[in-house]
Amino acid sequence: MTTYDDRAGLADLTSTAERVRRSVESVIEGKPEVVRIALTVLLAEGHLLIEDVPGVGKTMLAKTLAKSIDCSVQRIQFTPDLLPSDITGVSIYDQQRREFEFKPGAIFAQIVIGDEINRASPKTQSALLESMEERQVTIDGTTYALPSPFMVVATQNPVEMEGTYPLPEAQRDRFMARVSVGYPSPDAELRMLDVHGGLSPLDDLQAVAHAHDIAKLVEAVRDVYVAEPVRRYVVDLVSATRSHPDLRLGASPRATLHLLRAAKAAAAMAGRDFVLPDDAQALAGPVLAHRLLPTAQASLNRRTAEQVVQDIVQRTPVPSAHPRGEVPGAGVRGF
Repeated sequence: MTTYDDRAGLADLTSTAERVRRSVESVIEGKPEVVRIALTVLLAEGHLLIEDVPGVGKTMLAKTLAKSIDCSVQRIQFTPDLLPSDITGVSIYDQQRREFEFKPGAIFAQIVIGDEINRASPKTQSALLESMEERQVTIDGTTYALPSPFMVVATQNPVEMEGTYPLPEAQRDRFMARVSVGYPSPDAELRMLDVHGGLSPLDDLQAVAHAHDIAKLVEAVRDVYVAEPVRRYVVDLVSATRSHPDLRLGASPRATLHLLRAAKAAAAMAGRDFVLPDDAQALAGPVLAHRLLPTAQASLNRRTAEQVVQDIVQRTPVPSAHPRGEVPGAGVRGF
């Protein structure tokens, strides 16, 4: 049963998410779907990978999202000579105290911007694995907890670009979603010239939410209801990637969890306390495609992972809706 407090919390969530969305869209022109996915990942406790060619606003999107929230932010410029200790931190011997002192690295922030993550070596990229999955860092046998909320927003250029290293499969699997910004429309690009032609739009951008607000919203998203048929539908979508003839590597069980959490966040942002199959369908591409590896034959046929996911969504039977019962003030609760 949905209580008044539950409905009030859901209203606060949608209101706060709307303020953050408007703040980001005031800088990122003409990309509402990209902004929506970024907010979905934030509220679902995930990490976001932004992949596209240079100059389309990948870093600007990450910095705008971070500045719209009053929280600690660290930016890491990934380069070929970047070391794992530059990210996680290092223990330094203090001669006066005669003991080792831990100096935290850039990963110790609530929002970490990893710029051009695939320009560092795979060894350095792997320094993020523990922090992204377990929200902690282990140095010299000692474990340090990371702040909450915690989100990594990484940008990368396509692997065809010079000087890039492909992300390891384990690294890609830890990102909840991948988005591409794409080129702006002519009208959006014209507005960009007017707005960005002088000072940076980030100079006047003010935070519209606090870190503790986001933490509360994350808790509210966890309580979004998911009916058994919808959970089974999410499992069917992910399972289909493991037997598809065009794929040599399907999505992991972690992908199933990420798709469900993202669907719950999307439902909450839409003002619902229950998940629809449409929520999972809309997020299947961004959540699943970057984890999949097409077969050699599929690559020769120029069949992309995104096309395979779309094919799976079209072929997987959708559960039929039937009311479970009326929830006072909230309409139909689930399936």
